[in-house]
Amino acid sequence: QAQLIESGGGLVQAGGSLRVSCAASGRTLSGLAMGWFRQAPGKEREFVAAINWSGGSTAYANSVSGRFTISRDNVKNTVYLQMGSLKAEDTAIYYCAAGRGVRVTGDLADYAYWGQGTQVTVSS
Repeated sequence: QAQLIESGGGLVQAGGSLRVSCAASGRTLSGLAMGWFRQAPGKEREFVAAINWSGGSTAYANSVSGRFTISRDNVKNTVYLQMGSLKAEDTAIYYCAAGRGVRVTGDLADYAYWGQGTQVTVSS
């Protein structure tokens, strides 16, 4: 069983930047893709970004492409999401997830382990 713990959320003004982190422990996540998802009040959980084990392959939702960057440090077992040019519509709980395999994907069903989430609030 893998445990994922997100941190770094908070309140930021529109146009600002924030970095959230996801620390993994428990079973090895070696070789697995990792992803970030978010869920705003009253909305379904949606894909934000994903990255493969080496970091050489990434994917982003259209809504965040060019503003957000996903990265990972496999020595620290940590995945990061650097968010820039934040907008009020980015306000949500951000969840980290570990994939079932190596493929970079935006499908929630392809992720086996989930963190508890960290709140990101963007004030306009």
